[in-house]
Amino acid sequence: MPERSTPHRVRFVSIAHISPRRLIPPLPGGDRWGWIAPLGVALFGAYLRFAGLALPHSLMFDETYYAKGGWALVNFGVERKALGTVTNPIADKMILRGDLNIWERCTPPEASPCAEYVAHPPLGKWMIGAGEQLYGMTPLGWRFVAALAGALSILILARVARRMTRSTLLGCLAGLLLSLDGMHFVLSRTALLDIFLMFWVLAGFACLVVDRDRSREALAAWRAANPLSPDGPHLGPRPWRLAAGLCLGAACAVKWSGIWFLLVFAVMSLLWDAGARRAVGLRRPYRGVARRDVPTALTAMALAPAVTYLLTWSGWLASPYGYGRNWAQATSQGSPFYWLFDSVRSLMSYHMSVLDFHTGLQTKHDYSSEPWEWPLLIRPVLFYYQGSDGKCGEGPCSQAIHAAGTQIIWFGALLALLAMIAWYVASRDWRAGAVLGAFAAGWLPWFYYAVADNRTMYDFYMAPMLPFMVLALVLAAGLIIGPADAPPRRKAVGAAAVGAFALLVVVNFGWLHPVLTGELITYQQWQARMMLQSWVAH
Repeated sequence: MPERSTPHRVRFVSIAHISPRRLIPPLPGGDRWGWIAPLGVALFGAYLRFAGLALPHSLMFDETYYAKGGWALVNFGVERKALGTVTNPIADKMILRGDLNIWERCTPPEASPCAEYVAHPPLGKWMIGAGEQLYGMTPLGWRFVAALAGALSILILARVARRMTRSTLLGCLAGLLLSLDGMHFVLSRTALLDIFLMFWVLAGFACLVVDRDRSREALAAWRAANPLSPDGPHLGPRPWRLAAGLCLGAACAVKWSGIWFLLVFAVMSLLWDAGARRAVGLRRPYRGVARRDVPTALTAMALAPAVTYLLTWSGWLASPYGYGRNWAQATSQGSPFYWLFDSVRSLMSYHMSVLDFHTGLQTKHDYSSEPWEWPLLIRPVLFYYQGSDGKCGEGPCSQAIHAAGTQIIWFGALLALLAMIAWYVASRDWRAGAVLGAFAAGWLPWFYYAVADNRTMYDFYMAPMLPFMVLALVLAAGLIIGPADAPPRRKAVGAAAVGAFALLVVVNFGWLHPVLTGELITYQQWQARMMLQSWVAH
């Protein structure tokens, strides 16, 4: 019947003659403004993060562990025990007065009392140590690379948002929102690991988005020059996907929670491959993915991350001083093969011990919180507090640093994520799916640990999800403004609404700024900025 056959002919013709511009929408403008504008936003974010970076002159919160861990790594190749205990931090006091003779004395030096038991892989501490090599064992030194990673993440997000939305303006909005988020700001100015985890996760995602465009360009070029085949072409080594694997391996080498992003992103990338093959008219896109894309994906998303992760342990492998290294046994046979076998065995044994530590971590803390509380900003962690009298006028004074997210961004992101669910259900848009998948990879696993292990957790574990919360906001902003061919009135109203939201974010960040930087304010001014009583420990 003609009425039934015509739609099939039309569908076949549209797929067979698919336009490369339809498969890969062009990026706006030229490369010049595509770089200048995001760089401008990133420089603004960098100024905020580097200004007063050496203040307070203190080891805040878990800086006491990671600043010393970084210094030990760049000097010894492994972490070493420092003098004192958590309740009596002798080494901290020595560092702040410039005395770096802080390590436990052991004879011989490889004896176990010298080795520090650490619960996280070494890459984040190596990055902290790189800043300490540049600026010494000082607050500026141990915070420098964190601020650099925070500033670079603003640039990466602006660029990836531009690529996803095909709008330089929306890309810059993404960078601006991330630069004005309070939690991202505080973590960028603190020597903790979570800013580095966020950086490598975002970098890996950005590489996969570029790989998506490049692979679709290659498929469009192949389709224009070749007849259809059952499986389609092999797309070659895919360097951007390989780069993503290296970045995600680095994320795992900062914190093990990076593994969830690696798994989700690997599946996501293969689903994008299947969608691209289907778009050019291949009748069996999943078989094409299995035969043509999976082999190279295994190299990029399995082998490359594993090698990257292992390389970050090179200091431990090459040194007799690491905790659990068992160097004497590894070198007892004089055989490189035995050394390799016994070294791997020791490393695996150490990892199993660390896994037991994490699953059994139930130490109560005044600022611990549950995963369901995190997006609601119920209990952000207080990194630093110093009270005094008479230095800010009448009455008591406060200097505080809360790792609190900017409320307008976080609560707006919750609504935007709900919009992404509706958008994905309605249209299967890959961008909504990518944001939701990344957010789920960072958030949902913590519910298992909360229920199964009753593990101690903190809301700054949300750090690697922050870029995807901002992406949800920016994608929602694009929907509000409307497409390029939307009526001018619709676009004007939408742009005004998005501009008003951005202005509220600026005001909100400015209001929080004193309690994000440890500014000296009155006790009443500090209390006024506490959104909930739960922001203050009891």
